[in-house]
Amino acid sequence: MNRPVLDADGIVRALHGAFTRDASRQELLEMTASRIRAAGPPYTGVYLYMLHADELVLEAHDGRPTDHTRIPVGRGICGRAVAEGHDLNVPDVTATDDYLACSVETRAELVVLIRRHNEILGQIDIDSDIPNAFDAVEERAVKTVADALAVLL
Repeated sequence: MNRPVLDADGIVRALHGAFTRDASRQELLEMTASRIRAAGPPYTGVYLYMLHADELVLEAHDGRPTDHTRIPVGRGICGRAVAEGHDLNVPDVTATDDYLACSVETRAELVVLIRRHNEILGQIDIDSDIPNAFDAVEERAVKTVADALAVLL
């Protein structure tokens, strides 16, 4: 089995350490974005959107800036993931009608929900310039980080 590029266990340990030192919610989100992106390719941009009523609000990111700081539930890939209640791994964003482009270079997108039991708190949205960038192993690694955030936030 392939090893993920992302060291999810290392990120989770860092998050737990920061949490025990009373890191703020914002610090935890920023740490998550920067540590995921630091893994390198395929991680081009990492965006942490948190759910506020019926809107996703960008609270931390690392990588290219985005104009999409508020996304209504149901709009774009990020909004669709929340509306449908499950993670989305889009191997080719150019073949998707509802893609909200952050960058013309982006080719693939992975959206992993941060959920506490049945409640969706937000999501980790990852862009990649590499088509079909995220296999099941990589997706599970990001899910491990999302699950840790769900407990710590």
